[in-house]
Amino acid sequence: MRYRKLGSSDLEVSEISLGSWLTYSGGIEEEQTRACTEAAFDAGINFFDTANVYGRGASETAWGGILSKHPRDSYILATKVMGRMSDTDAGLAPEQIAKQIDASLARLQTDYVDLYQAHRFDTSVPLEDTIEAFQKVVEQGKARYLGFSEWTPEQIQAAIDIAGPDLFVSSQPQYSMLWQAPEAEVFPLCAANGISQIVWSPLAQGVLTGKYKPGQSIPEDSRFANDSMNMAKDLVLSDPVLEAVQRLVPIAEGAGLSLPTMALAWVLRRSELASAITGASRPQQVHANASASGVELSADVLSAIDEALGDVPVRGPRLAPNAQEGVLHRA
Repeated sequence: MRYRKLGSSDLEVSEISLGSWLTYSGGIEEEQTRACTEAAFDAGINFFDTANVYGRGASETAWGGILSKHPRDSYILATKVMGRMSDTDAGLAPEQIAKQIDASLARLQTDYVDLYQAHRFDTSVPLEDTIEAFQKVVEQGKARYLGFSEWTPEQIQAAIDIAGPDLFVSSQPQYSMLWQAPEAEVFPLCAANGISQIVWSPLAQGVLTGKYKPGQSIPEDSRFANDSMNMAKDLVLSDPVLEAVQRLVPIAEGAGLSLPTMALAWVLRRSELASAITGASRPQQVHANASASGVELSADVLSAIDEALGDVPVRGPRLAPNAQEGVLHRA
């Protein structure tokens, strides 16, 4: 496993990390969660990413019981705040950030997280209030560093203008062969300000494993066949996408790689990335994903990938799922 520096922090994170979005929030059982987490440690993965809203605390609780059995300095832990936790608890108002960080720490059974992230931008709260609340979390020692997920360039620049480039060390956008939108604006803006990318859905929720075939029924043992894990399949599941993915299969074979390994190596080719967040429901998947670390794709392979994908990928600036444009400032 290779490691990369996370933005302007002193953290060295594994190129492949383990996330818990659709899996450890209720999609799979506790023993599978434990097995996958332990497999991550065995594979050299040291970066674990979750969020309070995943299963409304279920994911954090699951990992709290597992990760707390390991020395705290043996892993880097990230969580997020913003999503709806109850009828009255959501967003990035200062009182919410203060309340939710304490709840997250209790569930995670730790005194601090290494990275605390704004899960989306809250256009209903003055940005200055949100920034000051996050800074207070760091001052109190409850988080070491701060990040954000799926903020627009305008929102990122507004935060930098207020608090400087050292406020955030990471950006977490969706990024894969099929969703290349962040390359246009988010990557260069963040790179210019020392902010690393930790990308989610680099395998497009499993579509880039090649297991889903155009015109065929969804495999019974797959994520999209599980009602607890298939709520975002409409982002990536269509016949044109599946046809493009099948055109990638012989390219991977010609390079001596599995399709998911090639897909992960493709995102890791970008120096802006610190880590690719992967999900797994079986330990074998964890080890397979980890094997992509250090794989470098030749120029010929990269060219063949572009040709095979054609105009299927989302390219150019695009508003991310559940993101909103605009910035509210104090009057």
